[in-house]
Amino acid sequence: MSLTTGRGPLGPKPAGRFSTPIPDGVVYVEPFPRRVRGLVGGRTVIDSEAVLLVHRPAQPPTYAFPESAVDGVATEPEPEAPGHVRVDWAAIETWFEEDEEAFGHPRNPYHRVDCVRTTRRLRVEVGGVDLVDTTTTMGVYETSLAPKLYVERAAVRMDLLVPSETVTYCPYKGTASYWSAVVDGDTHADVAWSYVDPLPESLPLRELLSFDPARATVVADLPELR
Repeated sequence: MSLTTGRGPLGPKPAGRFSTPIPDGVVYVEPFPRRVRGLVGGRTVIDSEAVLLVHRPAQPPTYAFPESAVDGVATEPEPEAPGHVRVDWAAIETWFEEDEEAFGHPRNPYHRVDCVRTTRRLRVEVGGVDLVDTTTTMGVYETSLAPKLYVERAAVRMDLLVPSETVTYCPYKGTASYWSAVVDGDTHADVAWSYVDPLPESLPLRELLSFDPARATVVADLPELR
């Protein structure tokens, strides 16, 4: 994310502009000053402190390793970093950055999540019933993404929500659990999500809920992106 996706400067819909046009397809490569390890079957197949981070347009960043740092797993040359190779993320059972397990994709040093208390109004309707209507909200401003509003459970009709089996993972916020709404006997799947145990940079989001505008009518008092 961040540099090369969403509204990032090298993403498909940049929020701003460069004073001089940047050629299409620019790839940014930089040193990644962390020890990165990959394990398969409990065996270390990647171990390097000379990792490069490769940012391609519209994609999350990827690691590039010196060829000597990889043993026992398929590689392919990294064309943007001569002498380095890349490894399919899914080919590794467990990734570590230093001694912290990494999920989803490499963490991007240009990505941040700001959680700001606000009085912006959020109203959410499902099946003709209001689930939320409050001005006590948390604004979440995440690099290259549109801002979102989260709310305390006390402001939500939790009596109309049931836990879903859906789970997703964000490398910056943590594991998200989902909620479905049951209104007049009809189930509206995965209308909301929450982070029960968020990562440190997103602790203010603990157990707050946010709502999916594709699955519910969400009216949020947020600036319109241009």
